[in-house]
Amino acid sequence: MSGPADLVRRAMVSRVVGLFNDRARGEAPVLRSEAALFSSGSVIWRVHGDVTTMMIGGVTALLLQMLHPAALTGVWEHSHFRDDMLGRLRRTARFIALTTFGERSLADEAIARVRAIHARVSGVMPDGQAYRADDPALLAWIHVAEATGFLDAWIAYGEPAMSIADQDVYFAESAVVARALGADPVPTTRAEATALLQRYRPDLAVDHRTRAVARLILHPKPTSLADLPVQALLMRAAIDLLPPWARRMQGLSRSGVTSPLVHGGASALAETLRWAFAGRA
Repeated sequence: MSGPADLVRRAMVSRVVGLFNDRARGEAPVLRSEAALFSSGSVIWRVHGDVTTMMIGGVTALLLQMLHPAALTGVWEHSHFRDDMLGRLRRTARFIALTTFGERSLADEAIARVRAIHARVSGVMPDGQAYRADDPALLAWIHVAEATGFLDAWIAYGEPAMSIADQDVYFAESAVVARALGADPVPTTRAEATALLQRYRPDLAVDHRTRAVARLILHPKPTSLADLPVQALLMRAAIDLLPPWARRMQGLSRSGVTSPLVHGGASALAETLRWAFAGRA
């Protein structure tokens, strides 16, 4: 017979699984495979396997990615993001899960699908410059923003003492998928990732579309009123992880005097979800 703790665990896991998988379409969590692109002892499994930090880091990454005019225009003109943000986030989360934990053939299929989608997306930015979603430099920006967001969230709320050596391994491992998608250049160390972010800064900009997408990211429709406090906490934690220059561009500010409360709350949430998922039957 299940005790109260087991019932709480099951309820929490069910809620998270329902958030990331569209049950109406028959989606189920990606099964972890020993035949994945990366071994079960890899650093990327450690980083990508934590629910809370991936949610926080994912929001940080999106806010950073949308500062690139080509990335923003691609989402604005060729995506249902504004009408179906949850669906977009689910697809991104599923791609990451498949390419990190899934059996290799499934990972390869996921990469091929994304490459095919990118090949069909092109257009002209407001300044008249043409763009393509499969542009290696644009894919490199998307990748470095995403990898940095995930890793920084893991360090902040999962492994504060993570060594630079392990951080370098994470970038080297995540580079495997980035290269398979066609990104170039791809950083393989923390120092290279930091330098690449800086190299893109002259290309970044903000307009009314950037603000609109940021509002959608930071203020999604909650699935219930009970989700509001957790949602607000995660968004605030994600903003705090942005580089100061990116926060300024987005017109956002750090938590300031409430920063310890944000960090403590996000840390507690992360620990609670780790407890819940560790207790799965």
